[in-house]
This record gives sequence, C-alpha cells and structure tokens, in this order.
Amino acid sequence: MTLFDELLAANAGYLADRTPDDSPAAPSRRLAVVTCMDARLDVLGALGLELGQAHVLRNAGGIVTSDVLRSLAISQRALGTNSIAIIQHTLCGMSGFDDAAFRSELASTGELPDWDVPGFDDVHHSVRQSVERVRSSSWLPERGLVAGFVFDVRTGEITRAD
Repeated sequence: MTLFDELLAANAGYLADRTPDDSPAAPSRRLAVVTCMDARLDVLGALGLELGQAHVLRNAGGIVTSDVLRSLAISQRALGTNSIAIIQHTLCGMSGFDDAAFRSELASTGELPDWDVPGFDDVHHSVRQSVERVRSSSWLPERGLVAGFVFDVRTGEITRAD
C-alpha cells in the first residue's frame, strides 16, 4: 500500500464519523493566521481554535510574501476576516537559510524561480518585518488588528513578538 493509498483509507474512516458541513467558507472568528509549514506546529490546538474559525496560511518560515498578501487580500475582501496573527517559531529551518545558495541550486535545473526564499537570523525581527509588511499593504482594508508571535516548538508556548 502506498502513502497515498493510506491517506485515502484514512479518509474513508474520517467520512464515517463526519456529518455533512454546510457552514460558510468565511472563518467564524474573522481571523487569518500566517504561520510556517513546519509539521511540529499544531496551530489550531495551540491557539484554542476549531476547524472553521480561522484561515491558516502556511509557507516556509511563516514569512509574509507577495503570495501571502494575495491570500490575505482574498481572506479580507471576499471572506470578511479582520484580524491577522503572524506566528513564526523557534528552531525553524529558515533560520540562517542561504537564499543565494538555494537559488543557485535551483538554477542548476535550467530554470530560475521568480520568487525569493528569504531566511532570517532573528525570529523576533523576522516576525516584526512580516507584521510591518502586512500593516503597509494597501491591498488589505483591515490592517489595525495585526499581531506577531513566536511559537516555541519545545514547549508549545506562544509569546508576543511585535
């Protein structure tokens, strides 16, 4: 059985316990969370949220990129969110990440990406930069309720970082 077969089998079990969901796509807490794709982060659990209460946008590092701003614009303008939490974390793979070396590696394939892979040395500074990027984006009508946090992957504690 392949990994994908295992996923489909797990979905069959999930369906057995699930009732049809007709709730709206808009998150009930009107919250969007930008965070890292790191598999150690249980964002909903750590924040006391349930499915349907927040949009969760994940990428490498939880860094606010152009694509994240695109998703936040849709989240706010089409689906009514008005608060944004940016959560990066300790022991992140993007800490000390060498963008130039990675782009060089990708260039060896014959195609250069049209995106950057920014790393960081200080997670608190990176969070503050992402918060500022959100606050300065004219695409977002709701920029006043933005907060930055750091998730400690060892303890699960979340602290303010903005």
